[in-house]
Amino acid sequence: MVQRNFEAVDQTLAKLYEVTVPAAVSSNLTRRPTVPTEAPAFVRDVLGAMIAGDGDSIPVSALPIDGTFPSATTQWEKRNISLEIPVWEPDLCIQCGKCAYVCPHAVIRTKVYAPEALEGAPEAFKSTDARFKEFPGMAYTLQIAPEDCTGCTLCVEVCPAKDKSQVGRKAINMAAQPPIREQEACNWNFFLNLPEIDRTALVPNSIKNSQLLQPLFEFSGACAGCGETPYVKLVSQLFGDRSIIANATGCSSIYGGNLPTTPWATNRDGRGPAWSNSLFEDNAEFGLGMRLTLDKQNEYARELVQQFGAELGSDLVNGLLHADQSDDGGIAAQRARVTTLKECLHNVDSPQARDLLSLADTLVKKSVWIIGGDGWAYDIGYGGVDHVIASGRNVNILVLDTEVYSNTGGQASKATPRAAVAKFAADGKATPRKDLGLIAMAYGTVYVARVAMGYSDVQTLNAIREAEAYNGPSLVIAYSHCIAHGINMRKGLDQQKLAVQAGLWPLYRFNPDRLSEGKNPLQLDSKAPSIPIAQYAYNETRYKMLVQSDEQRAAHLLALAQQDVQRQWQHYHQLVDLYEAEVQAQVTAAAAASSNGSPKEQA
Repeated sequence: MVQRNFEAVDQTLAKLYEVTVPAAVSSNLTRRPTVPTEAPAFVRDVLGAMIAGDGDSIPVSALPIDGTFPSATTQWEKRNISLEIPVWEPDLCIQCGKCAYVCPHAVIRTKVYAPEALEGAPEAFKSTDARFKEFPGMAYTLQIAPEDCTGCTLCVEVCPAKDKSQVGRKAINMAAQPPIREQEACNWNFFLNLPEIDRTALVPNSIKNSQLLQPLFEFSGACAGCGETPYVKLVSQLFGDRSIIANATGCSSIYGGNLPTTPWATNRDGRGPAWSNSLFEDNAEFGLGMRLTLDKQNEYARELVQQFGAELGSDLVNGLLHADQSDDGGIAAQRARVTTLKECLHNVDSPQARDLLSLADTLVKKSVWIIGGDGWAYDIGYGGVDHVIASGRNVNILVLDTEVYSNTGGQASKATPRAAVAKFAADGKATPRKDLGLIAMAYGTVYVARVAMGYSDVQTLNAIREAEAYNGPSLVIAYSHCIAHGINMRKGLDQQKLAVQAGLWPLYRFNPDRLSEGKNPLQLDSKAPSIPIAQYAYNETRYKMLVQSDEQRAAHLLALAQQDVQRQWQHYHQLVDLYEAEVQAQVTAAAAASSNGSPKEQA
């Protein structure tokens, strides 16, 4: 080997030749601007310089004085990293929305609009009749952002619509990007200017309906095919313009707020999520502080509203204080009342009026989300998570569970399953994974759900909506396939499905409100284990590599993991039976009281 190195160095002398540098530029190719010229000045002058690698040349005076950076800036960072992008086939599409639902980078969008909005559309722009009972006579388009796509192909994998006359053709297929880039960029720009759907006219209780809502998390720097970002994007679609997000350090903080650009976006009203990142160990408390602050501000605002009853009028006061904000219609109505309040107090000069004007927006219901990975929620920040769910406060915790410390190099966490190889578990993790959901359920006052988009997209949608609607702490644990698993990322959704079928990731929803309604609070949303763990595990390098180094230990740990699965499934079934018995006891007691009690006691 040493001799071959010597020979390689010696041969360079024989291969040296002069390259003549032309006196003038002869190429017709030019480098495109770092960001488009129509981008805002701050994006062009500051963020654009950072993207180009010239950040050190930016004067400190050009940076925001309070450390905040504008939202919705990833839209200007056209990376063009994929040589293939999806292409929509309207003749096959059933408008299910699944491709947009699973897209990790929000590059696939759907819209329903009046046909007259197509006036002036580019020649290549595609449209078809909408198949939504809520919107008769409307047109429908599914559009791809060609310069933002990462080419992960999850959309093609999930598409259920197939061409019976041409094998392999679906309603969405991958095609070479360079020949259609400019055409599709024009189509994308036209698509963005089409009107957004009226949120108050739509109930997002189905996948296709939910994907008509504008995502306010887009074009992040996450890995191609990321398993985390579809969940984050869904939260932004359902609640984004009124959500406040505390983000733990980890992958979600890197792709969520990494300079120079920010994927958290705004809608046409200028509203969007407020996002901030805290430390690994205190993110839960960080988010709880946001909730406590909002609650106190809301309390003070409500006191002030009553003080200004004469200026505002009894109808407006009652509306502001007793508004039903359980859906988008109620939110829109409350925002209209707040606008009226501001108009009424605009010319009132008093400290109390100024306080109310500054706090008026807190009268609109806010959705607080605490987001992070399993390394935070199970390990380093677990004490805080436990403190927050015990507080009883109305916060939502979303755990993006990759079962490993992904961002810092693949170290084992308490969420890492038995038999998986990771740093600090080089010979396979010897112990079972921690059951965070079961611990949270023990409180009896926390909404808890375990979801996997690849197994049941509808159950995921329902769980996230129920969690936000629950007036108390909620915990949603989302299976997130990861490049650290050593898989082909285009098969990430298939791996999610196999994890559920193997019993490693049973799906459930625990809603304490159901018990008070005389219903079983614990719902198992997946079936009993139906395949051996090996059928799932040996698609992933983190399991296979142990077979290569120690086949006997690999077989031993996988056998123990199979026992873990059976034990876990039996445990959950026992819990369902116990709660069912409790519900029946309540029904029996209520019936007995009704038949034996006096009319007054019955009342």
